Amino acid sequence: MDRRPTLADVAVQAGVSTALVSIVMREAPGASATTRERVLAVADELGYRPDIRAQLLRRSRSRLIGVVFGVQHAFHGDLVGGLYTAAERVGYELALSAVTPERDEQRAVAGLLQDRCEALVLLGPQAPTAYLAGLAARMPVVVVARAVRHRAVDVVRTDDAAGLEQAVDHLVELGHRRIAHIDGGRAPGAAERRRGYTGALQRHGLGRNALMLPGGLTEDDGADAARSLLELSDPRAPTAVTVFNDRCATGVLDVLRGAGVAVPRDMSVVGFDDSRLARLSHVDLTTVAQDATTMTELAVARAVARLDGTVVGEREQVVPPRLVVRGTTAPPDRSRG
Repeated sequence: MDRRPTLADVAVQAGVSTALVSIVMREAPGASATTRERVLAVADELGYRPDIRAQLLRRSRSRLIGVVFGVQHAFHGDLVGGLYTAAERVGYELALSAVTPERDEQRAVAGLLQDRCEALVLLGPQAPTAYLAGLAARMPVVVVARAVRHRAVDVVRTDDAAGLEQAVDHLVELGHRRIAHIDGGRAPGAAERRRGYTGALQRHGLGRNALMLPGGLTEDDGADAARSLLELSDPRAPTAVTVFNDRCATGVLDVLRGAGVAVPRDMSVVGFDDSRLARLSHVDLTTVAQDATTMTELAVARAVARLDGTVVGEREQVVPPRLVVRGTTAPPDRSRG
């Protein structure tokens, strides 16, 4: 059968009515044990799977949580995986809607509203606070990985500033004194990471050595920033660099290695997120880990609490990051002075 098997196909093959097949699939009373066994066997043979979304929408509550994520963010994939696990644990389903270079956040949200989602979880949204507050007036809204200052919008985020402080502390402990930062521009969390970077340098008495380079979200952004790094000459040339995210950091690594710069001997590199990308053996990136499991559990719990009217505690929940040391950081080459 080329097309997807239907309830009617199962009914014909099992020799029962469509209504009886529906009863079996819904695990409702009204079918004998023998009939249930026969129908389920036929369904398995045909490869029939109930349309969970349709079942949910037929109920008075959809029990759907809408999730908006960005395809340019590698870490969003980790968050989506955690959200599925957390939602399933409390009896909810997810509806996903992606933000792409051609599809903005408002279009992504509009699609979820059509799906009758009961709550929204927005991963790193860039929409204005007023827009987010307007959504929150209609349904529970939980923003993940961005600070939002509005009492109606719940927030779960990493302490981004603390994460960059950990990265700089690590590099200083290794002996680096000239540490650059490749920025994330207007991306959520970028301002806090800039603040963590400059604050840590000042704390170590290295504020005069601060060097901020424009970057962004993608490998191409990192590659452009790395080319700018290569144009710097001593004594300004850094021996280490912190990067806005892991994806940008892989672009940095690619250009540095292609130019014959040995990582970490000639240049140490630290990313941010601890996405799956950073853990690949050929990347082996030292990075600041965001706790995706805790963040997604808190986000789903907050959305459900809003729906159930049982909200307690602070509107904003900040999750501590942790440094993960891998193969892209080491003491500086002393021969460089």
